[in-house]
Amino acid sequence: MRPDVVVVGAGIIGAACAQALTARGLDVVVLDRTGPASGTSAAGEGNVLVSDKEPGPELELAKASRELWPELAADSEWEEKGGLVVATTAEAAGPLKAFAARQRAAGIDACELTAAEALAHEPHLNPEITAAVHYLQDAQLNPVKATRALLRGIRVARTEVSTTDGRSVTTADGVISCGAVVNAAGPWARHFGVNVLPRRGVVLVTTPIPGTIRHKVYDADYVGAVASDDADLQTSGVVESTQAGTVLIGSSRQRKGFDDTIESEVLKALARKAIALFPMLAQVPVMRAYGGFRPYAPDHLPIIGADPRTPGLWHATGHEGAGVGLAPATGRLLAELLTGATPHVDPHPFRVDRPEVML
Repeated sequence: MRPDVVVVGAGIIGAACAQALTARGLDVVVLDRTGPASGTSAAGEGNVLVSDKEPGPELELAKASRELWPELAADSEWEEKGGLVVATTAEAAGPLKAFAARQRAAGIDACELTAAEALAHEPHLNPEITAAVHYLQDAQLNPVKATRALLRGIRVARTEVSTTDGRSVTTADGVISCGAVVNAAGPWARHFGVNVLPRRGVVLVTTPIPGTIRHKVYDADYVGAVASDDADLQTSGVVESTQAGTVLIGSSRQRKGFDDTIESEVLKALARKAIALFPMLAQVPVMRAYGGFRPYAPDHLPIIGADPRTPGLWHATGHEGAGVGLAPATGRLLAELLTGATPHVDPHPFRVDRPEVML
């Protein structure tokens, strides 16, 4: 049977595209060489954030996704836990408050807290913090479970795609003809003609300490690391717990191709920054570390839309570490554009023919 759309990539972005297209009555097949949520989506913390984005197109996409996620996240360990962003130096306090003010003007619920109020939210937080902002809209889910939930009832085949002409895909198992192809291959999307590079990230996982850390808590320098173009290693303190009570510690960013070596210097830097936020973590054992590759676009905006060079080829990639948070609105926007419906957010900033992303 000839599908209407073939989605290449069964991560959370591909799953969201497939779900949105199916909801509009299209017959969709998802292809992935290793199976659902087996790449980037399995290597993150599952964050749904508005707290880390400057006012602009990506924040608008994040706001739209945040509205969609609660209905889509059944059985995905959805937690509306909120986020707490803190400054750990006097110099960082002013920029943090100014950033929060800009976000409030864009419709984000960003509440400034005193150090005492922050400690009431997180009793184990370092009392030496100089400023804090509480983001009520930040949330978390299990990205593997969420991906599988989005793919429920949709055909998924495990095979590698080598080429596409927009109306068919050539796979390791033969050629599949279709009406359109969606490149949702994440860090591997460059293979289909867009300038996406892998950006490595590593996460530490502690033994369970249930109830100890209540929010996603991160140092204010995290926002700058997300927006940086630097290929060298960058780390910032990010700490949050899961429903199982384990604590996830990040974050790191490094562009070094697809080298998946977990380096001791990265682990040490993450541990030091986590302890600076929560000194009690110095006594908590780390069980394991894992890493993955995020799809990095040079202008730090997702790539969503039709490829003007290849009729029938569409792209949904380049979300870097925000793919989980941006997935529902990305899938909906892609489906709206592909079917000719009115977009729910402005698609122009995410277009494929941007000079930064066209190869």
